[in-house]
Amino acid sequence: MPWQQVYAPVGSVFASAAVAAIPVILLLGCLGVLRMSAHRAALLGLLGAWLVAVLAFGMPVPLALAAAGYGAAFGLFPIGWIVLNAIFLYDITVATGQFEVLKRTIADLAADRRVQALLIAFSFGAFMEGAAGFGTPVAISAAMLIGLGFAPLQAAVLALIGNTAPVAFGALGTPLIALNAVTGLPLHDLSAMVGRQLPFFAVLVPFWMIAVLSGLGGMREVWPACLVAGASFGLAQLLISNLHGPWLVDIAGAVASLASLVVLLRVWQPARVWRFPGEAAAPDEPARRRPSAREARLAWMPWALLSAIVFAWGVPGVKRALDGVFVLKVPVPLLHQAVLRMPPVAPAPEPEAAIFSFNLLSAAGTGILLSALLAGLLLGLRPVPLLRLYGRTLLRVRLSLVTISAMLALGFTTRYSGSDTSMGLALASTGVLFPFFSPLLGWLGVALTGSDTSSNVLFGNLQKVSGEQIGVSPVLTAAANSSGGVMGKMIDAQSIVVASVATGAGASASSILRSVFPHSLALAALVGVLVFLQAYVFPGVVP
Repeated sequence: MPWQQVYAPVGSVFASAAVAAIPVILLLGCLGVLRMSAHRAALLGLLGAWLVAVLAFGMPVPLALAAAGYGAAFGLFPIGWIVLNAIFLYDITVATGQFEVLKRTIADLAADRRVQALLIAFSFGAFMEGAAGFGTPVAISAAMLIGLGFAPLQAAVLALIGNTAPVAFGALGTPLIALNAVTGLPLHDLSAMVGRQLPFFAVLVPFWMIAVLSGLGGMREVWPACLVAGASFGLAQLLISNLHGPWLVDIAGAVASLASLVVLLRVWQPARVWRFPGEAAAPDEPARRRPSAREARLAWMPWALLSAIVFAWGVPGVKRALDGVFVLKVPVPLLHQAVLRMPPVAPAPEPEAAIFSFNLLSAAGTGILLSALLAGLLLGLRPVPLLRLYGRTLLRVRLSLVTISAMLALGFTTRYSGSDTSMGLALASTGVLFPFFSPLLGWLGVALTGSDTSSNVLFGNLQKVSGEQIGVSPVLTAAANSSGGVMGKMIDAQSIVVASVATGAGASASSILRSVFPHSLALAALVGVLVFLQAYVFPGVVP
């Protein structure tokens, strides 16, 4: 007999939401206030989520255990698999000396640290988001920035802020494809609506990111680069999402942004080269030798391989072909279709699927691993040293993999118990103000689940129903879930841990969370203001 989720188990929906928030408050408190290590905070948060699910929401113990186990497995694969292999690729470039050459080629293009951050954290990160998503851009961007000389905390914060505007169209449009599936709203309309919201933030985020790095004065000195990076991405995002669909939005936007920045740098450079306090002006030293064209090609080769292979891995036809060779789909024992989502979250009682997909060949992490192995062999590493290096990488990230696994276990426990839905229903009951809170609901969903896709699956139908009830287009409110969700990507536990792993534990999860939380909340509130205006002042923008 399936168990029915109950969204107000302690009386009112607001009281239930307060109880449901206990694990989140516990997790954030351990990380941000007590500065506890990430894996201990994650395990305590998981314990809190499990107790709330069982004692407050009445979830049967076997189902709660199964949900936590499902989340833990998902944390290791595919998320942990992506992180491990992304760090392995970076370690290969460091071990072979190619990262030093890469640093010099980037310095030749732009010695200014602010412009380097735009190139890597915003433009290149957007390409990785569009091709793979699921933690790849944060891991790669943060590792590259650290290799370029950025402090670990700086690198993590910049990678997280930069990885916002592209998230709704990440992994070849996966979040919006999922939103279409759960709401039944036209995919093209959802794509067009998000494409009429996020370009504003595509322009804003580069300015915001550089202001965080160098202050408002430093940001004003490179405003042309911020504008070109953001506007070229935003324009491509607007056009492709409205004229074509969600699939290639980020890829096209990232290519446009990178190309526009490179062209700009040929005719413009900042009047003052901004470096870190105390940093020597290495790019101006006469003794520094510029890499030859061959050396530069060799240094960029691993990242070119990564881009090409990860992009190919994300193409639906390629994924289907690889899954045709091998994919193992296992219904989670005790949990699969044993939990019923209830109205208003679902139109009617709806069993929740719980199928663990072990798609080893088509997983993005496997594409990254293939890139790393090919790059290592082409750079002259033999198989045995490569294997030893992989072992050292695995040893280095072992606790981080435990943390990711515990974080996802927490998220899956709240999802299947219905406690995260209680928090969502509290926001959805705000009546005429709902268009403002609609993006915050998406922000909450991503912060809890770690994925814009998962947030859309969780709250997409609730957004549709709430929009219809208050007389606002359901396309607007459903799209707002995805647009607001991108700002939650900064603070979700998965991204925080991935960023910490990419820094080699040089930046703790607690310090990263404290640094990015205000930016995440402020940007989510700005999305709320925009959606409110689109609902009541400019309703003609809605498809």
